[in-house]
Amino acid sequence: MSTPLERDLPHCLYTADAPPPIATPPLVDGSRVETAVVGGGYTGLSTALHLAERGGSVALLEAREPGWGAAGRNGGQVNAGLKQEPDEIERDFGPVYGPRLTSLALGGPERLFDLIRRLHIECDSAQCGTLRAARTPGSVKALQVAASQWRRYGVPVELWDQERMAAETGTTRYAAGMYDPRGGAVNPLALARGLARAAQRAGAAIHSPTPVVALRRMGTSWEVHTPAAIVRADKVVIATQAYSDELWPGLRRSVIPVFSSIVATEPMPGDLAASVLPGKQVVYESGRVAVYFRRDRCNRLLIGGRGLQRDARERDDLQHLIRYASRLWPALRGLGWTHWWNGQLAFTRDLYPKFHVPAPGLYVLVGFARGVALSVVFGAELAALLAGSALASFPLPVCPIRPFPLHRLWRLGVVARVLHGRLLDGLGR
Repeated sequence: MSTPLERDLPHCLYTADAPPPIATPPLVDGSRVETAVVGGGYTGLSTALHLAERGGSVALLEAREPGWGAAGRNGGQVNAGLKQEPDEIERDFGPVYGPRLTSLALGGPERLFDLIRRLHIECDSAQCGTLRAARTPGSVKALQVAASQWRRYGVPVELWDQERMAAETGTTRYAAGMYDPRGGAVNPLALARGLARAAQRAGAAIHSPTPVVALRRMGTSWEVHTPAAIVRADKVVIATQAYSDELWPGLRRSVIPVFSSIVATEPMPGDLAASVLPGKQVVYESGRVAVYFRRDRCNRLLIGGRGLQRDARERDDLQHLIRYASRLWPALRGLGWTHWWNGQLAFTRDLYPKFHVPAPGLYVLVGFARGVALSVVFGAELAALLAGSALASFPLPVCPIRPFPLHRLWRLGVVARVLHGRLLDGLGR
């Protein structure tokens, strides 16, 4: 029987390659737990997993299936860092939270791959390194600045010149690159399902499809209402990211649900595969409009980036990515593009992740637009907090929920920002 993800995304590559989903029966009877987690993406799954491993009682409630949202649709790149570089993060967050957040973000890939190995998660993980590619003099200078700041935190990055970049990527488009050997790739849907399986094995109850329709504070605890039953919990975590709804006032309008799209080729023959990303690193471009690509274990090329701001219905909806891939590697012309899909990432106003505590015992984490590793490690940090760590020890300060003005026009705003960013990137600014 098809899962909800397969029905919704018939052309998504990951549904064919990932292990089958675990059984997560919908909630039909009420229960009492210490913590209820709303949302079965990486943040929610990691929180539930690490709480259960600490001996806590936890129920995770997911409206579709674990990994249905961005967790099962992203590019599968395990990258370090945030959009901002360490010096900017330290200026924005100060001498306590700045270094703390930077260290967590830069160390995310190592922690994720360690977790995958510890839990024996089958997700095609490959710690093959991450390569940030620069095309223009301005972006080359930015790489040099980034490398200096990352090295201050002990990250063993390397700066590669144009010749090395051509040898490793198979294209002459890039003037320089910054290589981080700790990064890599996963099948993201397989990772989500593996985290769900591990959380369930550790004792977490996972229910899907079980949407949460209301939250009510009752004395010192919470009632979490679903269509069929009520979960009573001391604490509640909302981890719905770009798929947030009206469950808590203002939350949905505090993030922009930007669509990111991906296309994938059929498996490339050996000689062609050897010429496309011969170094096998995962690559993302420096610039205002993200483009990223990698080869998977079957020698398919996956390339993704921004595009139309709705569900992709036809392969031609993502033709701009196919054209760009052929520009990088002309030998791809004539190769079949067999899979295409997209999904939404949660962007905040300043592109930082956000931590909200809008009511006693209610915790919200959103804004992991670049977050395969980051969202998983933040889930572990949140579990530590819920298990008794001091609030002041968390990597992010608590901040209020701030809805975007004119949020209903977000599609127009995103399209305008993408067009403007492409123009500036094209001009080398």
